[in-house]
Amino acid sequence: MPRVLRIINRFNLGGPTYNAAYLSRYMPPEFETLLVGGEKDDSEDSSEFIVKSLGLDPIIIPEMKREIDLKNDYEAYRKMVNIIKEFKPDIVHTHASKAGTIGRLAASNMNVPAIVHTFHGHVFHSYFGKMKTVMYKNIERNLARRSSTIIAISEKQKTELCLIHRICKPEKIKVIPLGFDLSRFNENMDEKRMRFRSRYHLEDDEIAIGIIGRIVPVKNHRLFLEAMKIVMQQSKKKLRFFIIGDGEDRLRVEGIAKDLELDFVDATLSNEIKPLTFTSWIKEIDVACAGLDIIALTSLNEGTPVSLIEAQAANKPIVTTNVGGIENVVIDGVTALLSHSKTDAKQFADRLLEATESDEKRQEMSRVGWDHVRNKFHYTRLVRDMTDLYYELLASDKQEINVDGHIF
Repeated sequence: MPRVLRIINRFNLGGPTYNAAYLSRYMPPEFETLLVGGEKDDSEDSSEFIVKSLGLDPIIIPEMKREIDLKNDYEAYRKMVNIIKEFKPDIVHTHASKAGTIGRLAASNMNVPAIVHTFHGHVFHSYFGKMKTVMYKNIERNLARRSSTIIAISEKQKTELCLIHRICKPEKIKVIPLGFDLSRFNENMDEKRMRFRSRYHLEDDEIAIGIIGRIVPVKNHRLFLEAMKIVMQQSKKKLRFFIIGDGEDRLRVEGIAKDLELDFVDATLSNEIKPLTFTSWIKEIDVACAGLDIIALTSLNEGTPVSLIEAQAANKPIVTTNVGGIENVVIDGVTALLSHSKTDAKQFADRLLEATESDEKRQEMSRVGWDHVRNKFHYTRLVRDMTDLYYELLASDKQEINVDGHIF
């Protein structure tokens, strides 16, 4: 029985957790998988309920944190080496940057036969300063040499990794898009819509526009708020705006809203009705998607944005900046209206107005999202792709298998 040690940065809400959890749970029974991850940051909401709901019992390494800390990082590395010694994996598969660094170093030094790493975001711009970015590129090039295969989650990400940032050669990279359990975003929509709209006192004729995700600098909430101000001034419709999520940038984003004279409410503290509502984290995000009429994204950079995949599964129109792998996720002009500037609030507002002012446009954009994503981004396709890759790697090692099926 081939053993897979799967390592994720940390158990916070987001695409990497779902990806690692579904692969840990749904790989064919001939694979034995052990899931390991770090703890969430204080500003994030935990995703441990996701893995627990799938019957998984992961090992948590508290020292494996997002920020660089030599003491914590070394302790996390030491614990990872011990896990590898005890579990004896045939494949170590790491997800995202910190897990990729610690996990691949440990696996390489322990001579694990196959080492796989998945890049979950376009990490080399809009996250760090110039010097840090150069340092991280050099680290990733070294780690790529230790890896059997690198997984990109979109064709655009593969192009960036190979041709722009020169992390490794194209033949080392395999494109395997993320996969999710999307069915719940297309089930009981009327009942879920009523729940969300009742909770936030939305009238039937109000158009609800929401942005979903961590409140961190790369998500560029300023653009969302600046566009909101323009739309509120020009729209003929009744509109409400929602920021769904939380994070380290929350107070700064509230400050931007105050500077723009946008009246807002924290829904965790008050049931007042304001043009802008901060909801904090909503775990039943399928309920939020059902209740919204338009889902926005204003990021400076994205890999494969989970919120837009889920929006399409819920057949919701999208307005988004055109960054990272977004063009590989949405259909321009069909499921989403793209803004090609990351800073031009007028351009983003124009796209929002195109959607808000035309009931026909929103209805037209609500027809094809589910058909577009249900097979391309479902976890069953992800599991098939990964199973094929694992067998390919195991076969290429030309290792013998003992009587109980474990590779040695």
